Amino acid sequence: MSLLRLSNLLRERRGGRGVRDVATEIGVSPATLSRVETGKLPDLLTFRKLCAWLKVDPAEILEMSEESASAPMAAVHLRADVLLTPEAANDLAQLILIAQRELARRLREQRSDVSSWF
Repeated sequence: MSLLRLSNLLRERRGGRGVRDVATEIGVSPATLSRVETGKLPDLLTFRKLCAWLKVDPAEILEMSEESASAPMAAVHLRADVLLTPEAANDLAQLILIAQRELARRLREQRSDVSSWF
């Protein structure tokens, strides 16, 4: 499945229901839902709401492997930031991923008091 498929899934799932009703149900504006249905890329929060409403795994839509599925969704937004070079966006995404893995490791070791890490 790809991001392009997201718009098709939304239209199919919405069926004959109005954009306003479905947008309210999802928790987004009707204009936002219409934009995504016409192929525009949603922001992270909208993407999460749409995936929850569609009952699909965001990693499936993003065509991510199981390993990369644990990467933070922020990477999508970093790459969309016109002020960041692609290299900087990738570097920041990697830093977030490393921090996420370290947090998971520490939580597994029952060292979840984050304030003690500094």
